Amino acid sequence: MTQSNVQGEGARPHGRQTGEPGWDDSPYEQNGDGDHDGDSGPPSAPRGHGQHGGGHRGNGNRKRPRRKHRVLRWSATVLAVAILGTAGAGYLYYQHLNDNIRKGERSSGDSKAQKSKPNAAGQTPVNILLIGSDSRNSDENVALGGSRDNRGNPPLADVEMLIHLSADRKSAAVVSIPRDTRVDIPECKDPKTGKKYPKTNVIINESLARGGPGCTLATWQNLTGIYIDHWMTVDFAGVVKMADAVGGVDVCVNQNVWDRPHQGVPGGSGLKMTAGTKKVKGKQALQWLRTRHAWGSDLLRARAQHMYLNSLIRTLKSQNAFTDSGRLMNLAEAGTQSLQVSEEIGTVKKLYNLAMQLKTVPTNRITMTTMPNVKDPQNDDHVIPDGADAEKIWRMLRDDVPFDDKGTTPAPKKTTSGSEETKAPSLAADRLGVVVQNATGTSTQAPVGGRAGEISRVLVEKGFDRAVRDRAGALSEDQTVVRYPSADLEGDARSVAKALGIPMSSVMKSTDVSGVTVVVGSDWRTGTSYPKQSPLKAGDLPSNSDAINGSDTGQCMDVYKPYRW
Repeated sequence: MTQSNVQGEGARPHGRQTGEPGWDDSPYEQNGDGDHDGDSGPPSAPRGHGQHGGGHRGNGNRKRPRRKHRVLRWSATVLAVAILGTAGAGYLYYQHLNDNIRKGERSSGDSKAQKSKPNAAGQTPVNILLIGSDSRNSDENVALGGSRDNRGNPPLADVEMLIHLSADRKSAAVVSIPRDTRVDIPECKDPKTGKKYPKTNVIINESLARGGPGCTLATWQNLTGIYIDHWMTVDFAGVVKMADAVGGVDVCVNQNVWDRPHQGVPGGSGLKMTAGTKKVKGKQALQWLRTRHAWGSDLLRARAQHMYLNSLIRTLKSQNAFTDSGRLMNLAEAGTQSLQVSEEIGTVKKLYNLAMQLKTVPTNRITMTTMPNVKDPQNDDHVIPDGADAEKIWRMLRDDVPFDDKGTTPAPKKTTSGSEETKAPSLAADRLGVVVQNATGTSTQAPVGGRAGEISRVLVEKGFDRAVRDRAGALSEDQTVVRYPSADLEGDARSVAKALGIPMSSVMKSTDVSGVTVVVGSDWRTGTSYPKQSPLKAGDLPSNSDAINGSDTGQCMDVYKPYRW
């Protein structure tokens, strides 16, 4: 076959020359008529003709390479618009999620808890208070929660759980406090209305109505001595949205259950299930979490809630919810609509980062518990913390000791100055002013008279000549602490603690004192030396904490006989 000599038809000419008119090798854009801004061909050269002859190039004056180039330019433009459009939509969606989030003040009550000091690796734990509100201030919540007469009333905190994420992010612990636990609620101020509520001694679920979630957080801090970094609240409608977004959670009952009004006992969640393992979602998930009569008590309701949460965590992990973009978007939409959070975590990014930290914990390193408690001597329908056993739980959390037996007890925490014993006192003991306060009173016990004077005399005997008792009224603190107002007095406070045998973890900086202050708590009601505390051990929980491991899939609720069918 004879090869054509006409350029533009058949085979391309061999050895294309740089700068040859008709071939686009300029790196710059073309002007409006298709020519190069810096074209090397002569201005008078007719379009469509090469330097080597007058062969016709394709159709009229249009050159195929230029058409191809123009198509590429248009494709690039369309692609750029698409990318920008997608990015814009993504930004708008991100803003939409942020706008969904309701925020509030972290603490709105009087509390002296201090942040945990870093461990040897410089890590600190994270504590989050999860609050389930019984608010009926919307049509949706009234429909789900019943009790239409309570619409508009301040919400109560019917579910309260502290989630503790260990400093090394290898374990997590959850502790519930029953809603009918009588505690001291501190003075709180409602951040929305400015209304002040005086301190009181009532059941803990009333704290939410006395200044919002920030008051509940302050109540927990005073009870436990644990600094709580964040709070989250969810109402009835929020539980339903979250359960639907996950697609349901497996729960189990040993007998058929129907939680309904029965034999003079009004109310009931409406939960009706046959025996065995069932997947609950939407309204039925809310019924499971609210059921109380059918389990036999409010304490057993906490166990059912722990089973649900463990199952929820296992479900999320099995679904790869944090890597499946579609499912993650559903969860993000439901979560941001359902949760109200403390303001320092009030963005999607911060909530996502927090979720990623929780995600790293294996299910067999998650332990759900209930605060050890006993009947309230003032009211059989209420409970109070069970002294030493409750304090042991709080100590484990304060010292970041794992609730499961697969971890190890952490090394002693560093102080701001390094090791525990290196901060030297700024004054000689006989020149240091020390105030001793009596805070031995509790919600169930009157303060022990004379304790401040007794301990101040012990300090004088040990060389602290200026130690005096505080003549103010008796206070209430669960844990004995030594407080100091500024860094220059840290070493002095530590020397006082050492003299009395108080652990260094109980030496805390506080702006509520003007000098070194010993607060004798209810854990030191007798004796002149601080009682020795047994060393904490990973997994050594009190027997009455009702612990459930997150990997235990065999948990099943027994149904109280009157509520079987």
